[in-house]
Amino acid sequence: MCGIIGYSGHRPAVPLLLEGLHRLEYRGYDSSGVAFEQAGGLHVVKAEGKLSALEAKLEGLAHTLATTGMGHTRWATHGLPVERNAHPHLSQDGKIAIVHNGIIENFQELKEELSAKGHTFLSDTDTEVLAHLIGEERKDAPSLCEAFARALRRAHGAYAVVMMAAEEPGVIYAARMAAPLLMGVGVGECFVASDIPAFLPYTREVVFLEDGELARIKGPAWEVFSLTDLSPVKKSVSYVPWDMQAAAKGGYKHFMLKEIMEQPRVITDCLTGRVLEGEDGARVVLHELDHMPVPTRLHIVACGTSYNAGLWGRQLLENVGGIPTDLDIASEFRYRDPQILPGEAVMVISQSGETADTLAALRLAREKGCMVIGLCNVVGSSIAREADVVLYTQAGPEISVASTKAMCSQMVLIALMALYYGQRRSPAVGDAGLLRELCTLPERLSAALPVMQERAAQLAPRFSSARSFFYLGRGQCHALALEGALKLKELSYIHAEGYAAGEMKHGPIALIDPQFPTFALALDDALFAKVKSNIQEVLARQGRVIALVQEKDGRAPDLAVEELWVLPSAHPVISSFFALPALQLFSYRMADYLGKDVDQPRNLAKSVTVE
Repeated sequence: MCGIIGYSGHRPAVPLLLEGLHRLEYRGYDSSGVAFEQAGGLHVVKAEGKLSALEAKLEGLAHTLATTGMGHTRWATHGLPVERNAHPHLSQDGKIAIVHNGIIENFQELKEELSAKGHTFLSDTDTEVLAHLIGEERKDAPSLCEAFARALRRAHGAYAVVMMAAEEPGVIYAARMAAPLLMGVGVGECFVASDIPAFLPYTREVVFLEDGELARIKGPAWEVFSLTDLSPVKKSVSYVPWDMQAAAKGGYKHFMLKEIMEQPRVITDCLTGRVLEGEDGARVVLHELDHMPVPTRLHIVACGTSYNAGLWGRQLLENVGGIPTDLDIASEFRYRDPQILPGEAVMVISQSGETADTLAALRLAREKGCMVIGLCNVVGSSIAREADVVLYTQAGPEISVASTKAMCSQMVLIALMALYYGQRRSPAVGDAGLLRELCTLPERLSAALPVMQERAAQLAPRFSSARSFFYLGRGQCHALALEGALKLKELSYIHAEGYAAGEMKHGPIALIDPQFPTFALALDDALFAKVKSNIQEVLARQGRVIALVQEKDGRAPDLAVEELWVLPSAHPVISSFFALPALQLFSYRMADYLGKDVDQPRNLAKSVTVE
């Protein structure tokens, strides 16, 4: 949520900041602003709405000589999404500017204290309070760095903060506590940002800041200190193997469509090095888990789409892997005092590796002495660093707010985990057919996706007038029904509910009428007959039905529904990897047909880094 980019170097800062903010638009925002240093003073420009409004305000302003600056896209928490609440914010004397992601939980108490000392506030934000607090601390602190640290020690909550001050030209300070922030190290220049794509055109050399660390950057020089006592902290530089082509649209209308169509490559990348051929056939290799005992029980903890991936994988982990598996929403897990027994493990799933509730759940599990497996996409993220074991999904940068290829990669890795644990329990245990089809899946999916995209485009106009939708499925298709409904809601703003199909008669069937369509997942598995009966119950009440089915013996099943969407035949588990992009493409085409902002849905952010 929100985006930060800071720069100190030899390039014109303002164009670079705007470019970085554009690369962070996927995080969601409602206002933006920049601060830059020129002619010995700080200059702040901000605007409500999209970055185009900020760019219009910057036109004609003198800023070409500025080589130090910072920018921010704000997703409103405290205060309305209007210009006065946009970042950067200034101290009382206007000599210090900050941008901030997160929430300062005790800002009201600090604001009252500062107001009593004569401070006047121009916004409704917690961030301006922090800027004033830094300025107040500077009055008797021996240095700007000490004033910054003192103020942050008094601030309770989550934050990633970047600061500039007129008294130290060319210098940027940055600090983090429970919110993502990292540095990019270039040639003769340094960057600070809330996510890697912000500076990806310039460097892939990265320094990951930990909670309670403070950095000082001036051109090519950088140093990191402990926030507690400002003692130096040794840091290493990591290399991030992402490229700009992976983060660009590549000719697609939207990032979301590009990322859906990338799923065959994502599956290939996820499998690479993890499936090896041997004398006894193919085997799964997950060296990261080799030193870890097989858990007596696995607790999966996640949010949103990652939760749906965990729900999909639970059956595999139990039936193929032989691991009893529980599932929790992270925001519930962290507050319910979960009972975790010796020998059990927790697996947290997060695309970004920075999801606040999931990260808190990880820390709770660690406090209880539990082994934690992290399943995430971003190298060096908080979850990747804090988990005992990390499995990278290797999906590459996902820019669209609506997650697509990330879930696909999570499902692949969970399937590999299930096969791996099955192998460890007994070489005879496993599913050779599943592994074989998983390895041939990328090629088959590549061939199927264009046809699926065309089918989604045909269906969208016919159902675009619906105000509500049911998504029904059983078994692993229950998780896919939840994900299909989630995607339709977040992209098209059409109300949708995903249900286990067997629950329909326990209340939801009362909603069925000709204006309430149902998207039924009726794949060729052991539960097909049950789902077929559920479809008949909907049809008997004049409900419109799209049925997602599979070929069997070269024929589609006989279902008298309004729309039959036929997918290729496959192993029951592999079928999900065809159904998932079908659901994604249907939601994408619905939203695009309705003229919605597909890559940046309203009110949403890519990474939920505050509670």
